[in-house]
Amino acid sequence: MHLEEMKKEIETLVLEKGFYNEPEDIPKKLLFAFIELGEASDAWKKGESEEKIAEELVDVIFYVLDASRLACPSINMDEMFRRKLDKNKSREYQYGEGHRRM
Repeated sequence: MHLEEMKKEIETLVLEKGFYNEPEDIPKKLLFAFIELGEASDAWKKGESEEKIAEELVDVIFYVLDASRLACPSINMDEMFRRKLDKNKSREYQYGEGHRRM
């Protein structure tokens, strides 16, 4: 499944379940993504199963894609992912990680 397909699936779920669905809800969705990221980190630190960690990481993706659906609806996230990946591939080794050289 591609990111754009996932966005459509998420939109259907959001509408069916009555979840937050207005542009003013974008900060909440991003906060929820951050919370889920913390839960993934906590699960990893506690030595929980890979499945539990993956479930929390998928929750992060869910909230990020849901926020993108409202924040930038005209952007194709599959294309954006590809462009960003290509941009990162063109960067020098350990770009932005200068602290490692200390």
